[in-house]
Amino acid sequence: MVNLENQIFSSYQRNPVLFDEIFDQEGQVKEVYSKLFELYGGHSISEYVNLNEKAKSSFFNQGITFQVYDKKKTKEKIFPFDLFPRIIPPEEWEIIESGCIQRSKALNLFLWDVYHDKNIIKEGIVPMDLISSSANYLDQMVNLDPPGGIYNHISGTDVIKHSDGQYYVLEDNIRCPSGVSYVICNRTALKRALFGVFDHYKTYSVTNYAENLLDLLETVKPKGVDVPNVVVITPGMYNSAFYEHSYLAKTMGVELVEGRDLFVENDFVYMKTIKGPQKVDVIYRRIDDAFIDPLEFNPDSALGVPGLFAAYKKGNVTLANAPGTGVADDKAIYTYMPEIIKYYLNEEPILNNVKTYHCSRPKELRYVLNNIKNLVIKPVDEAGGYGISIGNRLSDKEIEVVKAEILLSPRKYVAQPIMSLSVHPTYIDETESFEQRHVDLRVFTVLGKDKEFVLKGGLTRVALKRGNLIVNSSQGGGSKDTWVLKT
Repeated sequence: MVNLENQIFSSYQRNPVLFDEIFDQEGQVKEVYSKLFELYGGHSISEYVNLNEKAKSSFFNQGITFQVYDKKKTKEKIFPFDLFPRIIPPEEWEIIESGCIQRSKALNLFLWDVYHDKNIIKEGIVPMDLISSSANYLDQMVNLDPPGGIYNHISGTDVIKHSDGQYYVLEDNIRCPSGVSYVICNRTALKRALFGVFDHYKTYSVTNYAENLLDLLETVKPKGVDVPNVVVITPGMYNSAFYEHSYLAKTMGVELVEGRDLFVENDFVYMKTIKGPQKVDVIYRRIDDAFIDPLEFNPDSALGVPGLFAAYKKGNVTLANAPGTGVADDKAIYTYMPEIIKYYLNEEPILNNVKTYHCSRPKELRYVLNNIKNLVIKPVDEAGGYGISIGNRLSDKEIEVVKAEILLSPRKYVAQPIMSLSVHPTYIDETESFEQRHVDLRVFTVLGKDKEFVLKGGLTRVALKRGNLIVNSSQGGGSKDTWVLKT
């Protein structure tokens, strides 16, 4: 137990084996957190509980929710938020930001190559069967040039701090990465509850995301368009991230539309309005590839726009992110990221990759099957923490089930060592006290034509269940405000 005078942390149990972001190995508060620790220590537990309830009410009143799907029903939940923020010093953020930009640029070049000349495949660096067997590879995108040459306009890079104090990338999300609205709402909620704490730290703002997103989307407008009309397309109010879709449209000052609000005529996209059709030039889509156009992809889709892909092929509309980007955030491709960065950028990776075994390789498959107890097994094409198996949490019977699933479809699975994510003091409602909880960081990068932007903050996600390593909200995770300090 950490011997501390301030009562909020008086019962805090520090496991010295874990990398605690606030306390050093001797149990002393790290310098960057000292003032914050002192400020929070000025509150009693009952006062903190009251502030915490106010923050929850603020989220509920604003409709800051997400939906969790299970086999029987859909549940709408308030996004759990912890009032004690995470601080990232400027020298550490410089590494994170430059590393995320590097990965986003390399992935964009990889996508261009994969859908055009395939040089990285011809030179034997990435195998063709890994590309062609990906569920997210689209034959329709071959030799198609996206406006501005950008595929992954918006990327969400999941970064962890390991017990060695180094940052590692767990995965790259470049299909429809979500969570950025919660970054901004977390900051707003914290300012409402404890505004005075910001007087003691010089932190970067996170409220400039929408204006930068809109600015960069406008750089990839179709040729011949002077002032592009941008919209956000959503599957609708029952989607798990609908709050974020509506929030981004509102803060960018653009229309939020569903597929039924748009139509295609003469290979141009139009929006239905009370004043008549209005041409649409850039669509920030939050609909998966399979559902964007029933004439080209899933014919049963009622979410998309018939003829949308034909308009895209003609260069008359920009889709962000581009269809087919999912082939690059396939977790099997992740294993090649160091080589991809070196090949396209002639640079060494700035951020570390986690050692990853792909079960389609016979030697690596044997290793995985013999060492499941020490590994995390992940399906290559799932998101939201679904389908993950953590070896040391499985019974012998469960391990045999996982082995059978892997052998049934080796291409579908990768494995990684069980990484020791850093921990951060987090207020737990059930015990009304602060406890160590594992955290990661989702960093949001936006690429435009010859421009890029990284939100200086990101989404710190918290695994609220004791000992859990899965931080996704769909798996019971929460979040914290993330402060990137100015130099």
